[in-house]
Amino acid sequence: MTASSRNSAFYQQFLQMVETANPAGDIYVVTDNLSSHNSLSTRNWLEYHPTIRHVFIPVGACWLNLQEGWWRIFRKTAFARRSVAGPPEIKQVARLATAQLNAQARPWVWGEDAHHQPAYYGADMCTPFEESSTS
Repeated sequence: MTASSRNSAFYQQFLQMVETANPAGDIYVVTDNLSSHNSLSTRNWLEYHPTIRHVFIPVGACWLNLQEGWWRIFRKTAFARRSVAGPPEIKQVARLATAQLNAQARPWVWGEDAHHQPAYYGADMCTPFEESSTS
């Protein structure tokens, strides 16, 4: 979903799309503490949508998620010094940045021997995605 803003109204529209696409069972949304995720408006909306359950990560814990570090690199690669007019251009720069990052991607290796050149596992490290809203 592409949104022109990261506010409560657009977040609730996103949740509605998720709920509509997944009509059976509970939906657990693991999210950070962005104000639109926990606003009074969103909390009131969630009261009428009991199958959607929010799980908040601790404040500051988002940087423990390697996805956040990747997103920072991706954002700098895709959007630095660029002005995009809308979703088609966002998708274009996202695909280009993903291809560039995949061309130089290497698996992360934890531990003492992390200085060696890791093996290539035959899989891309970056995957294009559809969440195109940026600010």
